[in-house]
Amino acid sequence: MSLREFIARNWHCRQFNRFPLSALALAAAVAGCAQPSGTVQPLPDAGTAPSQPAVTAPPATAAPAPVPDSARPLPAPVPRPASKPALQSSKHFVRGSWQQLPGWRTDTVEAVWRPFLANCRSIMLRTGRPVSNTAPPMADPYAWQQACVAARELPPTPSADQVRAFMEHWLQPWSVRGPGSEIAAGLATSYYEPLVHASRERGGTYQWPLYAVPADLLTIDLGGLYPELVGKRVRGKLDGKRVVPYDTRGEIERPERQPPAIVWVNDPVDAFFLQVQGTGRAVLDTGPGQGSTIRVAYADHNGHPYVSIGKWLIDKGELTPAQASMQGIRAWAQRNPARVKEMLNANPAVVFFREEAVADPSEGPRGAMGLPLTPHRSLAVDPSIVPLGSPVFLSTTQPASRQPMNVVALAQDTGTAIKGPARVDLFWGFGDEAGEMAGRMKQPTRLWVLWPKNEGVPAPAR
Repeated sequence: MSLREFIARNWHCRQFNRFPLSALALAAAVAGCAQPSGTVQPLPDAGTAPSQPAVTAPPATAAPAPVPDSARPLPAPVPRPASKPALQSSKHFVRGSWQQLPGWRTDTVEAVWRPFLANCRSIMLRTGRPVSNTAPPMADPYAWQQACVAARELPPTPSADQVRAFMEHWLQPWSVRGPGSEIAAGLATSYYEPLVHASRERGGTYQWPLYAVPADLLTIDLGGLYPELVGKRVRGKLDGKRVVPYDTRGEIERPERQPPAIVWVNDPVDAFFLQVQGTGRAVLDTGPGQGSTIRVAYADHNGHPYVSIGKWLIDKGELTPAQASMQGIRAWAQRNPARVKEMLNANPAVVFFREEAVADPSEGPRGAMGLPLTPHRSLAVDPSIVPLGSPVFLSTTQPASRQPMNVVALAQDTGTAIKGPARVDLFWGFGDEAGEMAGRMKQPTRLWVLWPKNEGVPAPAR
């Protein structure tokens, strides 16, 4: 089989690192990679991305807490080179005004200042670096030099008025537009960080693994081979000198093929939905590290398309659509323990994880920018339209209500189902309450990108 044939046969929903909760809930009810509908039952609590492995050490020799990204000094500014002029036009944006932003004067904008500074540092560090063909598009770092330097002049904990004055002075709102020149009518969903109960050792009820990345998994970046496939990847393994599709879930479960497990979870449905979410926290109930909590963050996946177990149960006549919530699936699993693996194996996709320490329980997982997500202030966006790192003004409503929610947020993450103008996924936080609110969120929205003045239109690094 040629590489092109391999790609054609195996490329399908391959770039997920997580599905947003709304898509996840629909996965429990209808199908993966589809858009949500109806009322969603909440899931347990979760997260996303890179740090250092958890280490248990005696208190006397414990390593010092890492310095938060927002507290690290900003790099020195770098002038814009003549070879990289600011982008002057875009089909995606129309110049707006602060007066257009509903609730701009009432938002507690000081809540976004620390993550804004962390964003600045991350963006400024990218100046002079080659643009990656595989990473999501990041904001043009040269556009942010002066604004980020000016941010140093504010006190460490500025007031809402100080932050608002800074943004009005240095930034320009750009409305995200639709096919015409109108402000795009979008959709806001939400995701959160789930919690599972686990053990380092398999035994008792702890029978459901969260795997580390297998040693024989190949990840092929296609952009270096075919320019039209920049940013796309496929997964496989070697069979002699051939690259073939990697194992399905059922094949991975064979004893001779099982990768090492980071932890074993006590509930198959919790383990499954944490995989769909892409990251989460695991409290160790027993064995080594008992009583501690770790983060299991997305590291890779086996390259197979996601298949909804909820839809599988519906198609089998086991549940009705109304019953195919997380709670309904868990109840079915408890009634049919001998068929749980059959149900799980209906979805061939498997997510592999890395272990991270939970350095600050108040911080969320790391998103696509490598920065911790901030509850109610971090967004997953379509980076082909909204460059990662951009501040965004989000005008929407509270989950399952008409109560306005108008906030400054930061484009820091991506998601498979997050595609198109004004399509966003708001990180709600950690815990049962966050899960309940996130599960209800499917709200109309409008979006403005806040971009430095006199630096052209919002644009990625080029």
